[in-house]
Amino acid sequence: MSLETNPAHRSRALVAQLKRSQIFRDYEQAFRDTTGLPINLRPIEAFDLPHHGDPKENPFCALMAQSNHSCAACLQLQKRVEEEARMEPKTLKCFAGLCDSAVPVRVGDNLVAFLQTGQILLHKPTKTEFAKTTRELLKFGTEVDLKKLEEAFFQTRVVTKKQYESIVRLLTIFAQHLSSLSNQLVVQEANAESPQVTKARVFIAEHQAEELSLGQVAGAVNMSAFYFCKTFKKATGMTFTDYLARVRIEKVKNLLLNPHKRVSEAAYEAGFQSLSQFNRVFRRIAGESPTVYREKLHGAGVN
Repeated sequence: MSLETNPAHRSRALVAQLKRSQIFRDYEQAFRDTTGLPINLRPIEAFDLPHHGDPKENPFCALMAQSNHSCAACLQLQKRVEEEARMEPKTLKCFAGLCDSAVPVRVGDNLVAFLQTGQILLHKPTKTEFAKTTRELLKFGTEVDLKKLEEAFFQTRVVTKKQYESIVRLLTIFAQHLSSLSNQLVVQEANAESPQVTKARVFIAEHQAEELSLGQVAGAVNMSAFYFCKTFKKATGMTFTDYLARVRIEKVKNLLLNPHKRVSEAAYEAGFQSLSQFNRVFRRIAGESPTVYREKLHGAGVN
């Protein structure tokens, strides 16, 4: 199934696969251990609270989730965060002043998931803030133990703006890894592909940095160019040219994780023969210019 067909269903399937991957499980554990914050990978159009039940869930947020009215307010915030984070990381504050952030995971032009964290304050909680929050809760008609809620509010994790920007940047870099992994899953989705197609994919991976033609790959798997072209597209859902372009773009994205790597160097290392061709292909597949992509990768901040 292509990403364009029923995107919400495809997103749920991809997220389920990504969550089972070792790289996600390792990162999830390391993120929680290092930051002390919750983390979740969510499909698009999810209608639940992202961190409810997380080992690092904020006790204040956990209490809020027990009330229908305050829970609805949290869900509305989630909807806003995701609407505004479709193209780049976004941080918003809830009515109680807590920050929540979402980082998009994209495959080309398609949004496939969100990485989320938050439930923190960027300054020490105050009595005045809690009084204001209490007034809002009374307006909602929320029934909650205010003594417990106050204790939980003042236990909220406090981090500096700079620290939180770094945390969001970590998620942004990890989102790029998940994007690459998602792309591989999409590319390899046809489980019943022929041995020739599997061999072709291996050959392309090994020779992507060279000038590579359809005829060369077809010859390497002992097929005519015409029959290979037809077989390859049926198995992968992509033409040979588009597949090769995506493999090379993912290589460029991985190379650009190094902040000292120049865009032009990454392009040539990945097999592109000219910068004009590279810029055109990158924009078509990634949905933005390589320069903008790199700026986001190494300069994501708290809005």
